[in-house]
Amino acid sequence: MPAMAAEPMPPPAGDAAAAGMVDVRTLAPDVQVELRYAGSDNFTGAPVPGYEGGRCWLLRPAAEAVARVQAALRAQGLGLRIYDCYRPVRAVRSFMAWADGPDDPALKARWYPRVDKAALVPGYIAATSGHSRGATLDATLVRCGADGCAPLDMGTPFDFFDPLAHTGAAAIAPAQRDHRQRLRAAMAAQGLRNYPQEWWHYTLHPEPDPGTAHDFPVR
Repeated sequence: MPAMAAEPMPPPAGDAAAAGMVDVRTLAPDVQVELRYAGSDNFTGAPVPGYEGGRCWLLRPAAEAVARVQAALRAQGLGLRIYDCYRPVRAVRSFMAWADGPDDPALKARWYPRVDKAALVPGYIAATSGHSRGATLDATLVRCGADGCAPLDMGTPFDFFDPLAHTGAAAIAPAQRDHRQRLRAAMAAQGLRNYPQEWWHYTLHPEPDPGTAHDFPVR
């Protein structure tokens, strides 16, 4: 989740267009988008502040890179399912507030069973995020056929806070490791670099706008 950099400038006013972001599905209509933070199926157990819709916004160079990844995967009968893209600063702040709160036993059992909540910061949750700059996304691979697309087994769910979610984790099955490496290779071919503690987390390098963090809502 974190992609830490220098302290960002104050969040500017505006919207996706003013920030130079585009909806990824305008460039790759067959990309699956399932923004987890717009609903309750996430580690907080509730919709996250700032998520008022389900569109994947990214800076144009990042969105174009994702579209190229999708095109290459399509030829292999695969595709991307995206769980998060641009993330408002208010959402990042809400994650930090959540991390300071008490454990919910059901959430802990599902999302971070072997890690103390206090240890989630800064490895998994951070005060600043590359997502707020619009060049970072969280994604997995899906295999597509006549009946639709189904996610490949990556060894852990998205946002599972555990060493098993590290991209190079040894204690996963060979097929799961192959799936992670296939995702990483497809992303790397288009300049999208993996965050090693999370197999799903990718950032375009070099970042087009590394000094800014935005706070307009996702709609």
